[in-house]
Amino acid sequence: MQFVDYVKINVKAGDGGRGCVSFRREKNVPRGGPNGGDGGRGGHVIIMSTNKLNTLLDQRYKREYKAERGEHGKGKKMDGENGEDLIIHVPVGTVIKDAVTGETITDLDSEGSYSLIAKGGRGGLGNAHFATAVRRAPRFAQPGEKGEERWLILELKLLADVGLIGFPNAGKSMLISVISSAKPKIADYPFTTLVPNLGVVKLSDFRSFVVADIPGLIEGAHKGAGLGFQFLRHVERTSILLHLIDISYMFEGEPADNFEKINRELVLYSPLLLDKQQAVAATKLDIADKKKLDRLRQYCKTKGIDFFALSAVTGQGIKKLLSYLSLKVEEKRKNRIVR
Repeated sequence: MQFVDYVKINVKAGDGGRGCVSFRREKNVPRGGPNGGDGGRGGHVIIMSTNKLNTLLDQRYKREYKAERGEHGKGKKMDGENGEDLIIHVPVGTVIKDAVTGETITDLDSEGSYSLIAKGGRGGLGNAHFATAVRRAPRFAQPGEKGEERWLILELKLLADVGLIGFPNAGKSMLISVISSAKPKIADYPFTTLVPNLGVVKLSDFRSFVVADIPGLIEGAHKGAGLGFQFLRHVERTSILLHLIDISYMFEGEPADNFEKINRELVLYSPLLLDKQQAVAATKLDIADKKKLDRLRQYCKTKGIDFFALSAVTGQGIKKLLSYLSLKVEEKRKNRIVR
């Protein structure tokens, strides 16, 4: 399935029905008087989140949504029926913004959360409402009000506890395939992962947490270079950022420099990202350049950054890393509950 995490749509609530102009006409009832009913309310437009979806693909191919209009009023003081509300389902984690002002309207961050995005127009009053002692036969009624219409931007931000970040070929896809049931594409060339992957890590003590494999970042990602710009938004949701850094003898460059380059891209995208808990995992330990490994370990020690060395191929260091991540995730969850 194609992964879509950004769309622009138009929503239009239903118009209210017209009030009715009608008069009572019955045998042996002189001067029956007005009996026009009211128009029905137009249908609202509601956006609701669901765990059954994981992409905004439906909204990419259908950009316009219109709720049902209210029924017009009828004679004998019969009111028109209200228009049926239109419910648009989106994945959990969808942020809804006003396309004109850029203002965030709501953040649907839990299953079943919803927002009334556009209100249906009120139905018009029938002529029965306008009869007075002086005006006994009003020949007018109210028209229905127009339903609200607006352009919206929908942004999907994945809900994950741990975000795996790093340069292309750092081993993110391999790691998430080993620690969860996710099956991302794995190959020996850059940008193998073209969309974020989610995986649930289940531990032996029945604890679990969600990991997101964010597609490879490069320098200039905050400006749109590589794949980073369109997927950096998914990093915002995570509680912990795990930097994966290739320390194999085949990888050129200084490992600590890669860590700093990625962090520069994060802060240029959003300074708030550096407030998140961070850790470093040196990958490809089975083919490691020992000098690079030692320099990166010393760098992390100097900076006070939690450091791990692992090999997704042999499994070395995986258990220790998962225990650490599980502990940090539990701490973050408890802090959210306390607040």
